[in-house]
Amino acid sequence: MALRHLVRRTIATVARPAASLIEMPRATRSTARKAAITEDQTEVKTVVATVKPEPDLETEPEAHSPRKVKKVVKKVTTKVKTEVRVKEEVVAPEAKTKVKTKRKAIKNEEAADEDEAGEGEDAKPAPKKRKTKAEKEAEENMILAPRTAVSSLKRSMFIGAHVSGAGGIQNSVQNALKIGANAFALFLKSQRKWESPPLAVENRDAWHVKIKELGYDAAKHVLPHGSYLVNLAQVEKDKADQAYGNFIDDLKRCDALGIELYNFHPGSTGGDTKEAAIGRIAAQLNRAHKETERVVTVLECMCGSGNVIGSTFEELRDIIALVEDKKRVGVCIDTCHAFAAGYDLRTPEAFQETMKRFDEVVGMGYLKAIHLNDSKAPFASHRDLHANIGTGFLGLRAFHNVMNFAPFQNIPVVLETPIEVKGPDGKMIEDKQIWADEIKLLESLIEADVESAEFLQKDKELQEKGAAERKRIQEQVDKKAEKDAEKAKKDALKEAKKGAKEKGSMEKFLTKKKPKKKEKENESGCDSCGEGDGE
Repeated sequence: MALRHLVRRTIATVARPAASLIEMPRATRSTARKAAITEDQTEVKTVVATVKPEPDLETEPEAHSPRKVKKVVKKVTTKVKTEVRVKEEVVAPEAKTKVKTKRKAIKNEEAADEDEAGEGEDAKPAPKKRKTKAEKEAEENMILAPRTAVSSLKRSMFIGAHVSGAGGIQNSVQNALKIGANAFALFLKSQRKWESPPLAVENRDAWHVKIKELGYDAAKHVLPHGSYLVNLAQVEKDKADQAYGNFIDDLKRCDALGIELYNFHPGSTGGDTKEAAIGRIAAQLNRAHKETERVVTVLECMCGSGNVIGSTFEELRDIIALVEDKKRVGVCIDTCHAFAAGYDLRTPEAFQETMKRFDEVVGMGYLKAIHLNDSKAPFASHRDLHANIGTGFLGLRAFHNVMNFAPFQNIPVVLETPIEVKGPDGKMIEDKQIWADEIKLLESLIEADVESAEFLQKDKELQEKGAAERKRIQEQVDKKAEKDAEKAKKDALKEAKKGAKEKGSMEKFLTKKKPKKKEKENESGCDSCGEGDGE
């Protein structure tokens, strides 16, 4: 009985507005009902309780069966469309009724209340405002560091970085100015594709305007980098023709842009001998020089991994020796590559010895450019891992040596250091401020006192910054060295066993007993009795 009274009260509370419809004439009930039931609708959800009801001690000896309770609840659920605007919850011993509103206005009010209360754990961040085209252009052209007049430096060092030419090759000039560069490198087209659209006339003209406007010397201080796809030592004719086509296209672009230096990786043997590969590289250069006007093809020194050519000064010398027009060929020393290949640059003595060796083998007259990179990998590791200036195994002292070496004046000195950092959203982005800061750091090393507190503090700071990465790479190098040593030991043992086996077989063959000839029997006696001619 108690449950029945409670359910009746629930019906009376929830469905009260519907009672007025009964008193209306039948003709007007439909219209009134539609007016009463608007967007403000309420769902009445019922959940049958699993708890056994307590009996009404006054009127009932025992609780009603669950089946009867369900029937009563179903009667409640028929009254679902009302004008109720307040959330109510009626809980019975065996049934729990929830009334939820759907009114949009109430939801909006609740959302407003949450906003006023402050940000909650589930609060969504406000959408980022998109930058206008003008704002993007202003950000792209913002100067990160002023360009230093080379005439104000104690040495004529033209320092820059490898900048982007995205959106038009003329944009690379502005990008160089942005980081305070006095020289720069770039890709003349996409270095990831074999085929690219021809150089647009409007981009070519805009390049010449920008170069003149910002005061760069395209002939002396711009150093394009060749495609990583190109291998001039390619053996197969189809692949060799493809490589040459890409290469000569770049040289012709240089001619159109007034650029007179072009840096590229010499190539790889492809399993052939180095002598043969060097011959093919020189042949392709001779062919290219005849098809272009004045571009100097600059061989970049490499780190000595695998079948790559150009990791020793002798290999560079051998290529140059086969080039017919010696004025059209030169060398770019990459500090990371040279160090990884086994040429030390860290101390003044080691640096001078390396440069002396280069002059003796190649000739300082062939030096046309420098790539500046520290090395994440240790000395003579043959690993091409660029690091930011002063953070790698070369250290700041090596770059002090570079910046104060007279033959490096008046040629492009180009940074290829990493500039990718993790952005606020966790994605990797380019931070060009790194290049701007490194250019200023390098300029400050000209005739700097390496024993000064300022230099020593900066050296220490940069070394600490790169310590974790150096340790990680050193462990990789050591692990590989152990594997290589173990493999070499096993190979040597295998060869020794093979050699011993072959030697044993040969000795066995040489010492094999020849069959004995039958001795002639003594005509006057026999062997068994030992009798003979004599007494």
